[in-house]
Amino acid sequence: MSLALALAVSACGVETASTAATGAVIKKQELEQGKKTMEQMQQKIDQAGLQSQQRAEQAGGDK
Repeated sequence: MSLALALAVSACGVETASTAATGAVIKKQELEQGKKTMEQMQQKIDQAGLQSQQRAEQAGGDK
């Protein structure tokens, strides 16, 4: 009986480690997606700033 209990406990530990590893993979993917989103937003902000600057230069040149 103690052998069965030992096997059950060790199997539980393997499952816990597997669950933790899966959770770590998911967190890594979330971080990578967050970085991509942040980079895309920064590009849009930079582009909007450039367009604003171009419009200001054109408006200044029209005077």
